[in-house]
Formats: sequence, C-alpha cells, structure tokens
Amino acid sequence: MRSYTNVVEMATIPDGVDVKLTGSTLEASGPKGKGSRTFSMRGVKISMDGKEIKVEGPMMMANTVEAHIRNILKGCKEGYSRKLKIIYAHFPIAIEIKGREMMIKNFIGEKQPRRAKICGDVKVESKGTEMTVTGASIEDVGQTIANIRTATKIKKRDSRIFQDGIYPVEG
Repeated sequence: MRSYTNVVEMATIPDGVDVKLTGSTLEASGPKGKGSRTFSMRGVKISMDGKEIKVEGPMMMANTVEAHIRNILKGCKEGYSRKLKIIYAHFPIAIEIKGREMMIKNFIGEKQPRRAKICGDVKVESKGTEMTVTGASIEDVGQTIANIRTATKIKKRDSRIFQDGIYPVEG
C-alpha cells in the first residue's frame, strides 16, 4: 500500500521577480512578463516566507505544484523561447500575423490560408524560414507551438512524401 506522507517543497524567488500570494493564487511579475495561477488541489498548502515559497502536501501533488511555481518564476525572470523551422518543397509558405492569429498561406499549394491561434502574451516572429515563439508562460508558448503544428498537419496525402510544415528545431 502506498504511503501518502506529507512533504515540504521549496521554491526560491529569484532577484527581480515580485511575487504576491493571495490564498491559493500566486501572481508573479518580472522583467520578461507576468504569470499567475490558482492552485486548487485538496490537501496542498502554499505559504511564503521571505524569498521562499513553501508547498506542503502529499508528495505527488506538492511536487507538481512546486514545479508549476518554478516554471512561473523562471518565465517571469528569463522567459521561454522556442525556434521553429518552416520547411517546404515546391510551394513557398508565407506567414502573416494578425493580432492573436497566425495565417499560414500557400501551404502545399492550398488557396485558403490555414490559421493558428496565438495564446496569452506570446510573441511570434517570422524571418525567412526561421520562426521564434517567445513568452513568459511555458504553457502558452507550448500551446501556441501545438496550434501551429496542428494547423500544418497534412491530411489526405502521404506524409512520407509531403513533408512540408513548421517544425520545432531548438528549445
């Protein structure tokens, strides 16, 4: 039988990041942006003591909450950045960003552009065949990349032959 012992996890607040803990909501702001999250896990207690955030609760839950807190703090301090590569064989792909939506034009010769949603405060920059996705939230950066990959999924064609798309290459 498993033992559900309580553990205490600690996350250190980096210099230059301001943290506010209200109940189970953590808000952080730093040089690269802002991040917040409400933790509603039963049995997990979050408290702040100077430059440390203490998480108490069952091991699996405390580790998960502490990992989310570390991601928020790192995102506010350093930010997250991922590089993507635009690959095409015959039809050059054109990228256009309008507000919170990215339009992928001329993908495998299609007349209608494909669309991908840009999540949160993420910035997408495209230069030639290189694309950079940056933001303070690791979840928003990852979801934006997933939206781009989903939008460029090839359907009704052999994916071994048609390898056009936008692929993560670094990060």
